[in-house]
Amino acid sequence: MSHDNDDHGHDHRSSDNHWSELTLRVKALESLLVEKKLVEPAALDAFIDTYETKIGPRNGARVIARAWSDPAYKARLLTDASAAIAEFGYTGRQGEDMVVLENSAKVHNLVVCTLCSCYPWPVLGLPPVWYKAAPYRARAVREPRAVLAEFGVTLGGDVEVRVWDSTAELRYLVLPERPAGSEDLSETELGLLVTRDAMIGTGLALPVASLSKRGCP
Repeated sequence: MSHDNDDHGHDHRSSDNHWSELTLRVKALESLLVEKKLVEPAALDAFIDTYETKIGPRNGARVIARAWSDPAYKARLLTDASAAIAEFGYTGRQGEDMVVLENSAKVHNLVVCTLCSCYPWPVLGLPPVWYKAAPYRARAVREPRAVLAEFGVTLGGDVEVRVWDSTAELRYLVLPERPAGSEDLSETELGLLVTRDAMIGTGLALPVASLSKRGCP
């Protein structure tokens, strides 16, 4: 399911505190575990951070870097994403049926889950808070350009924005445009240019110059 819209309006981060019943249950369980001293708060925070920002997105970055550097793999990824991603061993719950959406100079893809927070865990880890928030879920469909602008992504009027609604049966991963000047980079270096947000569509791949800031040659 895709949408293309252009309305403007509300701040997608304004209702992060309007938690769902499931979120409240999870937080209650976290509190109980901490209270019973079954888990340390710092350890719990570290675990969540690892799966939200490190292990998961790093997997997806490897997939994208391979697609950028290997045309045959890219063709397989766009034809049968689930099988191509499984070549890396990234399979399992929340990632059984995948579709990869390719960004171009004329098309920008944005992923949302309007009903809950369906998300491709094997390649992106845990979904960020804003992805699960009701404002993002609603506004990404109604006013995608405004939402993208709030994430720092400003697109020309000639660029079509396509919004894809993930479901329990189908998850999406965005293949961002390859950054200019990256032709001579290794696959490992290319992976460093891929961010979680770029694979959701709320961001772009990092410029090649960012590698020098990380101490890469």
